[in-house]
Amino acid sequence: MQTAPHPSAFQAVELAAKLRLPVNGLDYAILGIYFVVVLGIGFAARRSVKTSLDFFLSGRSLPAWITGLAFISANLAATEILGMAANSAQYGAYTVHWYWVGAIPAMVFLGLVMMPFYYGSKVRSVPEFLLLRFDKSAHLLSSLLFAFAAILIAGVNLYALAIVVQALLGWPQWVAIVVAGFFVLAYITLGGLSSAIYNEVLQFFVILAALIPLVILSLKRVGGWDGLTHKLTAAHGADFTTAWGGTGIGHANPLGANWLTIVLGLGFVLSFGYWTTNFAEVQRALSAKNLSAAQRTPLIAAFPKVFIVFLVMIPGLVAAALVPKIGSSGSGLQYNDAIPYLMQELLPNGVLGIAVTGLLAAFMAGMAANVSSFNTVFTTDIWGKYLVKDREDAYYVRFGRLITAVGVLASIGTAFLASSFSNIMSYLQTLFSFFNVPMFVVFIVGMFWKRASMKSGFWGLLAGTTAAMVNYFVLYKHGIIDLPTDQGANFVSAIAGFVAGAVVMVAVSLFTQPKPADQLSGLVYGTRSPGMTEPPSPGDEAWYRRPALLGWGAVVIAALCYIPFSF
Repeated sequence: MQTAPHPSAFQAVELAAKLRLPVNGLDYAILGIYFVVVLGIGFAARRSVKTSLDFFLSGRSLPAWITGLAFISANLAATEILGMAANSAQYGAYTVHWYWVGAIPAMVFLGLVMMPFYYGSKVRSVPEFLLLRFDKSAHLLSSLLFAFAAILIAGVNLYALAIVVQALLGWPQWVAIVVAGFFVLAYITLGGLSSAIYNEVLQFFVILAALIPLVILSLKRVGGWDGLTHKLTAAHGADFTTAWGGTGIGHANPLGANWLTIVLGLGFVLSFGYWTTNFAEVQRALSAKNLSAAQRTPLIAAFPKVFIVFLVMIPGLVAAALVPKIGSSGSGLQYNDAIPYLMQELLPNGVLGIAVTGLLAAFMAGMAANVSSFNTVFTTDIWGKYLVKDREDAYYVRFGRLITAVGVLASIGTAFLASSFSNIMSYLQTLFSFFNVPMFVVFIVGMFWKRASMKSGFWGLLAGTTAAMVNYFVLYKHGIIDLPTDQGANFVSAIAGFVAGAVVMVAVSLFTQPKPADQLSGLVYGTRSPGMTEPPSPGDEAWYRRPALLGWGAVVIAALCYIPFSF
């Protein structure tokens, strides 16, 4: 098992001194203006919050382009930016798989196939769909697992923020955590999901403004793409700069995974498990003004997702070229430090302020997505369904604001769990294999098999989660099975969780009663919800409003992008 060493407290302090950025008054002014705008959006959105539907789902009133940009921004968190750059520094060009195999097909599937079920059934959350399709036990277990996972992932964002801000600006870690937590808490508590979504749209453009100059200057430093590939090939071998090189079964490669585990573990199980059941993403689509806009939300997001890989992969590759031993104790840098290192080396003042603001915006986008989804699930699926029922609507709005504060405080506690991972993307993929993959198998079996019984949802979810954890913590961590990297172990854990959940669901369904057919309308493929209206015929819509055309367009572009990296 090959894992990067984690620095000691002394090394972390020394690292912070090495990466300290020469920020000046201009950089701090840019940062200050951004925070003022963020709070301004929160106060402006507060006026639109009158009901719990407004607070948790923006009243289902937002246009597709807003929800689409918020969808991709919620995913483009700092864990994504730092984590994928870390992935590239550690594994090379294999990072493209997380985008063109591990994202685009699943985003298209969500838009074309699953959003009609989610939006048409009028559910307020992903776990609530399981209540309609299965029973209360499946609903409660999925709600608890999702709430727990959302807090863990929000904690990853806080931990990453604290480390980076300490290194870049010299702020103590607790100051960085408190400041970022306060702003996220303030604008979500004020304006609910609308505030989070409009801030995510702003954050999307701020993040691009931070990454694009960094990519351009990084390539210039190493002599362009040809110079970069030459340096990496000399240091790491030819496979380091290709997508599929060395992925034959039985071959060794930097990623520690073959084509089969990439396609099945990442491209199907982990990818579909994340994009189709992660409520932090789906919540943005559910806030759209109609079914067509809800379907187009992940499809609009898929187009920038195709190209964002270059903005996060290239800095990681450049860092690996400039610091050949990055991630080892000899370099003094973790893989997670790839982007902070390049910011220090390459960016002038002013641009540096935009870059720091972009990183903070990314942290806040990721944390806000998870906190806003947490407060919705906890309030509507746990508190309102099982603990305090049938209260007036205003009560649940007040409780939603309260539980938001609790979620932020809990995230601070879980931030320390992420500190044992040198590559935070490995940690996130581990969480996804535990929580998202088992939920996906329950959804996919329930949506496409009418015979799946009410009890099978609970037992399939429990079996899938247990199998993934056993594979990772027992078989992999104790060396019972030989897997060369954490990422390879995550792929196998995801496959184990999916198979175990599916097998148990089929077995339980054969011995228990299915849900009555008259209760499956709009919940199983081939049935239609009575509340759903007929979509316009394709000839009545402009091309950019046709979900099928958008979806296939994104898939084709992603497939074409693979060609330069295939050999």
